[in-house]
Amino acid sequence: MKYNGKVLATVIRERRLQLNYSQDYVAGRLEMSQNAYSKMELGQTGITLGKFIVLCEALEIDMTDMLALYRQNLNRTLG
Repeated sequence: MKYNGKVLATVIRERRLQLNYSQDYVAGRLEMSQNAYSKMELGQTGITLGKFIVLCEALEIDMTDMLALYRQNLNRTLG
């Protein structure tokens, strides 16, 4: 299975919206600017493992659950 940053970005965005968190709030938790976070959420920039761990904490979701959502969305896009 090939990694798809756009799919992960979509999962991240959907989770943030579920929690009704602003990009600015999550960016602050990741110690990055809102603009840099926005690019990450749009899939324009990659995400390191360290940022992924902190992001999951900020979005109140277990890493394995986030990866499961990613896999579900990836399978949907592959058909």
